[in-house]
Amino acid sequence: MTDTRTTAQQAQYALDIASWRRTIHDTYRAIREATDLEAAHDLWRRTRDDLFANHPSTPLLPEDRPDFTGLPTKPYDRDWRFEVEIQPADEHRMVVPTGTDGDVLFDRVGLVDVPGVGSLDVWRLATYGGGIFVPVKDALAGKPGGTYGGGRYLLDTVKGADLGPGSAPTSLVLDFNFAYNPSCAYDPAWACPLAQPGNTVAVDIPVGERYSGAH
Repeated sequence: MTDTRTTAQQAQYALDIASWRRTIHDTYRAIREATDLEAAHDLWRRTRDDLFANHPSTPLLPEDRPDFTGLPTKPYDRDWRFEVEIQPADEHRMVVPTGTDGDVLFDRVGLVDVPGVGSLDVWRLATYGGGIFVPVKDALAGKPGGTYGGGRYLLDTVKGADLGPGSAPTSLVLDFNFAYNPSCAYDPAWACPLAQPGNTVAVDIPVGERYSGAH
């Protein structure tokens, strides 16, 4: 895909993306520091609703914006927050082809065993920026009123979606209440890494953002 935007348009696009990322980083910093998890979740929900409704980098298609009233997000449930330790796993590379950035590479650095959910692969972005990436696709994926068919993201730390470490040296906080839909759920022009078999679980995950396919 050839970028036909003028230099000025490319500069504005870059500034808009940087603004979005700053907001996400600031929001997750507040979440990590919060003691009131319900309030932190409400901040996250309100921030994402505002970005989708008002930010120039919203992934909503122009025809979907007039009717947008907020992302369908379930109330906070503390039973879906976990501290999990990263366990060893065989090396594996995920290659995500994109139209603008070529192949984006992820290396599996381990897996986590989430009680009542199952095993999830933990990925490291192998290209510039690094970062931890953990998607999840549950049994509600693709079902009416369920979750996005390609899965949701739990962590994408290079872009700010970072809930921090657990109490053990090699542990992570995974809070499924903060599971969110990738941008390609709203605009197919975005190229998103989706949940692989090692990030697909057989249980319903009833919290986090849902997906109706109509916005």
